[in-house]
Amino acid sequence: MSQITESTRMRCVRYEQFGERDVLQVVETDLPQPGPDQVLFRVHGAGVNPIDWKTRKGLGFAARQIENQLPWTPGYDAAGEVVAVGEEVTSLVPGDRVMGMIGFPAAGGAYAQYAVGRADELALVPEELDLVTAGAVPLAALTAWQALFEMARLEAGQKILVQAGAGGVGHFAVQFALERGAHVIATASPGNRDFLAELGVHEVIDYHDTDIAEECYGLDVVLDLVGGEAGKRSLHTLAETGVLVTVPTVTADDIVSEAEAMGLRAHGMTVRPDSFHLDEIAELIEDGDVKVHIEKAFALVNAADAHELLEGGHVRGKLVLDCR
Repeated sequence: MSQITESTRMRCVRYEQFGERDVLQVVETDLPQPGPDQVLFRVHGAGVNPIDWKTRKGLGFAARQIENQLPWTPGYDAAGEVVAVGEEVTSLVPGDRVMGMIGFPAAGGAYAQYAVGRADELALVPEELDLVTAGAVPLAALTAWQALFEMARLEAGQKILVQAGAGGVGHFAVQFALERGAHVIATASPGNRDFLAELGVHEVIDYHDTDIAEECYGLDVVLDLVGGEAGKRSLHTLAETGVLVTVPTVTADDIVSEAEAMGLRAHGMTVRPDSFHLDEIAELIEDGDVKVHIEKAFALVNAADAHELLEGGHVRGKLVLDCR
């Protein structure tokens, strides 16, 4: 392993039990040590995702993975500068600017000044993208990418509806779909209409006063980022050969069952780390074809405030922790 010349102590966020935002504590601890296939990097940005607050409350499959290993440092999204590499790592060297979805689902660790990730979870960050912003990319962008191109197999010329198109996953999904040559429809609140129009979305539907099942029909793909009744209702917009991919895990089984009863196809999904997909996403960002929108950056010590804003819903794009 290359030498670590930095401090051996760092600050991180952790919680000792599931609960509300007040369980989040900022503590000082030893730097994590990279294993043979891992790198240690100084974190600049850590993305804040819905899975973070749901897991903190003890909800969902990730909470089941960690309930017996508390205290735990949350966060799966991180970007920063490589400090040290394990002896088996040949693809990265100290000084490299990297981003990745790390420690998913059991290790976490991104809400910290330093973090470790497997080399095959990390991609190089384009020079055009600052490292705080880059920290907000991996999980949301990979979710959108895998949903559209692996699960739904979206193709040029197809029509797609993205539920919650202005959110973290949604704003990546609409841009990926547009770049692929699809006709893109998105649901959003009125305040996000102009934002989505600037991204190039063809049609924006106000979910407050419009029933999408009456507005849309014959769609090839629906990406459901809302779940529940909204997800079920959007099944009615599909063509017979269409497919719905639903991301919220809590309601996925119900929506898939409803689709089967209607003779339609629907799938739930769980995102996974993939450095090759991240490389493709980084290239689109580098070329200016995809923009990363950060609504707000918070200091590491204000992680609870970031959770509060995200839990309230209606965040445009992403939230990120500035861990420098």
